Amino acid sequence: MPQLDVDRVHTVGRAIQENVARVIVGKEKVTELLVAALLVPGHVLIEDVPGIGKTMLAKTLARSLRCSFQRIQFTPDLLPADITGTNVFNQKTADFEFRPGLVLAQIVLADEINRAGPRTQSALLEAMEERQVTVDGVTHRLPEPFLVLATQNPIELEGTFPLPEAQVDRFLMRLAVGYPSREEERTILHRFVESDPLLDLAAVVQGADLTALSRTTRAVHVSRSLENYLLDITEATRRSEALSLGVSPRGSLALYRTAQCLAALRGRAYVLPDDFQELLVPVLAHRLILSSQARLRERTLEEVLRSIVEPVPVPVEESWSEKAH
Repeated sequence: MPQLDVDRVHTVGRAIQENVARVIVGKEKVTELLVAALLVPGHVLIEDVPGIGKTMLAKTLARSLRCSFQRIQFTPDLLPADITGTNVFNQKTADFEFRPGLVLAQIVLADEINRAGPRTQSALLEAMEERQVTVDGVTHRLPEPFLVLATQNPIELEGTFPLPEAQVDRFLMRLAVGYPSREEERTILHRFVESDPLLDLAAVVQGADLTALSRTTRAVHVSRSLENYLLDITEATRRSEALSLGVSPRGSLALYRTAQCLAALRGRAYVLPDDFQELLVPVLAHRLILSSQARLRERTLEEVLRSIVEPVPVPVEESWSEKAH
């Protein structure tokens, strides 16, 4: 494993965040989490009301990276072959040749993902989990880094198909962008009335550099007591009567890896309890399913998750950085 260079991770992360801020106003926290997802690497579902800037945020992040980019506009008539690719007969060579689908890029924007049918949505499953697609029995590897940024509008029920639990669980995080403050919205008005800042945005990081840094973040230290804290949290979700489905081992690993990357982005070679607590909702909430009683009481996943985690004892302060160097 390459040696961890926390300063390098922090510098690259800041460069990406500052570049995104040239277009996106006032979403520093969401941007930081997106960069952490890039380092894991893991896919992100951006879910919020229409007009918030979900697609613009995804496009800006992609423009900040010197990577191949593909946008897939999900519609009811989109076919699985449009995503994965297909074999086409070439009359000149009298043989079949593979024509890549839209998913064969490093950064893929799956826009309004819940507007396509279940069969088309499932075409992304293998790509997201295995980072490969199989067409007619032949496997094609996807490039590195590979990241799916999906957007969906939760309030639009007509003409949408809910994502199956298996696919939702493959997203590292689910993020909400949220409305801007009054002054942030004023800045947006001025910034986008004068010109489109996305047109002049240049890439600041090579894809290969991002992949290399991602490998180094695995060396970020997580103490034994913090590992136990994470396991206590996941076990609590599985025992809770408010949930019919708790956190899976995939969810535990996602929280562990994301905390490592977030710590490195903030210039630390070790994880703190605050890192886990900050990531609970974006990394774990979308993997849970409420029990029928909790739904009748109109409780949200976020409320239930926080109520489950609150009684879990937080490790007492210790030298978190021990063995980190």
